[in-house]
Amino acid sequence: MQRMSDQPERWTQATVYPDMWADLDDDPRNNEDSPDGELATLQDFLANYRMTLRMKCEGLDPEQLARRSVVPSTMSLLGLLRHLAEVERDWRNWLGDGEPLPKLYGAKDADFHGAVAEQAVVDAAYADLEREQAATDAALAAYEDLGRRVGKDGIAIRELMVHRVEEYARHCGHADLLRECIDGRVGQ
Repeated sequence: MQRMSDQPERWTQATVYPDMWADLDDDPRNNEDSPDGELATLQDFLANYRMTLRMKCEGLDPEQLARRSVVPSTMSLLGLLRHLAEVERDWRNWLGDGEPLPKLYGAKDADFHGAVAEQAVVDAAYADLEREQAATDAALAAYEDLGRRVGKDGIAIRELMVHRVEEYARHCGHADLLRECIDGRVGQ
């Protein structure tokens, strides 16, 4: 597996602010209408972070997506896609008291270890992520009261929603650095 060692020249598509991914008028996340209410705000932030992750992966081939950061890390953009699919599935386990859903990729860290530079793996990762996001969104839509406590640990729906935003935000930070190391593209 190739490691990120060469230092590509930094670049962006933005013409106004050189540290941005795209100009504000061209950024699909630029929503000037602030949502009303707590749930709508949480969903808006989550949607923007999900879009950010996809934007960070756009235009890369399987080798670039699977390229790992630095030894001993197994982190790659493809690994992040697979990891977030796994996490989306696990969040549904927090909602109930029954048997947990099985892991998508198997043993601990298989989401990152199995992120290999093959188009079939890339295609499966995107499909898995989309399916797991939709399933978690649908499961959470059944809960109107964000203060309701669910599952064996009694987690509040609000806490789960905030944790989802936090997980994507944290990994979008990783994706910023990974993408810049791959081809030099910078931005928020």
